[in-house]
Amino acid sequence: MIEVIDPIVLQETALDVGEFKLIPALTVAAMLALFLGVGYFFRVAAVDELWVAGRSIGSIENGMAIGANWMSAASYLGVAALVATLGYFGLAYVVGWTTGYFILLIFMAAQFRRFGKYTAPDFVGDRFYSDWARGIAAFTTLAIAFTYAIGQASGMGLMAQYIFGISYELGVILLMAVTIGYVALSGMLGTTKNMAIQYVILIIAFTLGLYATGWTQGWSMALPYLEAGPEVAEAASLEAQFVEPFANVGYYGWIALAFSLIVGTCGLPHVLVRFYTVDNERTARWSTVWGLFFICLLYWGTAIYAAWGGLLYADGPGGGTFTDMAGVEADALVVLTTQLAGLPTWLVGLVAAGAVAAALATTAGLFISASSAAAHDIYTNLYKEDATQREQMIVGRSTILGIGILVTLIGLNPPALIGELVAMSFAIAGTVFFPVFFLGLWWENTTREGALSGMLVGIGLSFGAIINDTVIPMYTGVDEAANAALATWLPGTSSALIGVPVVFAVIIVVSVVTDDPPQHVKRLVRQCHSPEPMSKMQSAEDAAADGGTPADD
Repeated sequence: MIEVIDPIVLQETALDVGEFKLIPALTVAAMLALFLGVGYFFRVAAVDELWVAGRSIGSIENGMAIGANWMSAASYLGVAALVATLGYFGLAYVVGWTTGYFILLIFMAAQFRRFGKYTAPDFVGDRFYSDWARGIAAFTTLAIAFTYAIGQASGMGLMAQYIFGISYELGVILLMAVTIGYVALSGMLGTTKNMAIQYVILIIAFTLGLYATGWTQGWSMALPYLEAGPEVAEAASLEAQFVEPFANVGYYGWIALAFSLIVGTCGLPHVLVRFYTVDNERTARWSTVWGLFFICLLYWGTAIYAAWGGLLYADGPGGGTFTDMAGVEADALVVLTTQLAGLPTWLVGLVAAGAVAAALATTAGLFISASSAAAHDIYTNLYKEDATQREQMIVGRSTILGIGILVTLIGLNPPALIGELVAMSFAIAGTVFFPVFFLGLWWENTTREGALSGMLVGIGLSFGAIINDTVIPMYTGVDEAANAALATWLPGTSSALIGVPVVFAVIIVVSVVTDDPPQHVKRLVRQCHSPEPMSKMQSAEDAAADGGTPADD
């Protein structure tokens, strides 16, 4: 069951949050000013720049944007926290989030780019020739963005506590306001440029903090990733679950979580839209390769932070243990590690600034996907087909403002740890979207009725699991899930292990018993797999219209 944490109180954390820290504050202020400046310089003037950056992004830059988009507060802060407090079970997050990108690389990246739309709901609506499918996909995109962004708001608040010495709540409001402002101004084009900058900032901050901790404690001099074995063994001697598989969480729970994160990676709209920002399918593939490389640079260090931070915490405020640290301390463990290691305040502040950059980058991507779902997929495609660019921009920016306010309000008292909140959004994405995307790209006979049925079943399973073990306990004051058996086999963070096979089965069965898709839809699917390279900016629809791979009658 998902752990429900108490409202955050400044005095309950070992993190030094009592004072304003000048150099870290200036660093963050300069960073935020830079982001706003880049957003203004690359401000959007057309909807294709707002949604897909004019399809002008190169593979390395897009790979850095994928890395920044991915390296959220959950990755930067939350993974180390989960490994430290949950031990071996926490590694499911690293395994799941990384493995999913290999599936994206092999089976989906190039095919999505060849299909050539603006958004994930755009793909669903056109592939399954249904406004209802588009609407359901847009609703799911909004739900994923909302759930995912709450975790980022929580990370922003924690880091603002440390840097500015303000309350958690004020920190959430302040940094979310900056994020809303620059995303609404810049759209996807400026946001992508900012993501590349944010990745550089976060990876330098994360790595510098790791190396400095190892040097000052005498644990590592060259490669902490290979030299941390003695510290991991010492951490394991304090907490057996740190290395013993399934000591506190069973085999089923580990597999369910890892699987949910794998398929969730392949279903996240704000990740998939990155393949639409490039000019052809080859660039889409290489963007994924570069993205994996940039992601691994950070993930290699998260378990090291967990071991080192656990030892430092046990020697200090933990009193000999570290797995029972408070949720707010766990979520800030990367920064807390550098503080407990006695590093200079400016360096600890730089690590905190990297966490802010990570949270801002991911939140920006989420807000863009939400705004495109509302303005492009709902307003323009379902409500007003002749909507002007100005109207779409107004609706898109209004959505960013609206969802930003809602995320801020919920983020003031988040219902779970950062990593757990993000895992819930992955469970939704994996259960609802992954089967539809995969079958839509690889099985031309997938029908409208099959996709609709599968998405509705997926929504019921994933949302029901979250309501059962997180929402009801959070807002009723009850410590247990509404249905304990359901929470065991269908947890909110891991519902995809059961949900995905069920949704696959529903889509296949319903597709078999309903009429085949129209021939032009089959032609689009086949064109996504054509061996003939497509020209820059071309889509499957363009190629098929020009005499591309035909479908059999």
